[in-house]
Amino acid sequence: MRRLARPEVLLSLGVIALGLVALDQTWRIPVSPLYAKVGPTAMAYAASILLLGLGVASLIQAWLGRWQIDAEAEASEPVQWRSVGWLLAGLVLNVGLIGPLGFVPASALLFACTARAFGSFRPFRDLLIGAVFAAIAYFGFAKLLGINIGAGLLEGLL
Repeated sequence: MRRLARPEVLLSLGVIALGLVALDQTWRIPVSPLYAKVGPTAMAYAASILLLGLGVASLIQAWLGRWQIDAEAEASEPVQWRSVGWLLAGLVLNVGLIGPLGFVPASALLFACTARAFGSFRPFRDLLIGAVFAAIAYFGFAKLLGINIGAGLLEGLL
């Protein structure tokens, strides 16, 4: 008889519980009848259902023994403190600059720092890619949904 992968099963049950809590909280969001089909809860429902699906899929994998965490292998891997530093720098820059500079530049810097943490050595390319993704997100929220997520210098010009 195979060993039940307890840590993996517990982690999967935790993800399922998180999905259920998210779904419960989404049900509690008051929705105005003015919304036709897509309202403020659409993405919350999608995220909750995807989280539940991830939890169920990982539970199945753990139950069948196809997914096991190798604690010894993880313990032998040294922590990449330089990468952690790049991630923290990106987060601090994002929080500190989103007010004065706006969402797009702050998010582009966060993207570039995150890319550097994962081994990229092309900061200008990473800044450009981050700016494109951030601009798409900004215009999606600001123009399509009417939600202000940090308008700054660049967003004022656009």
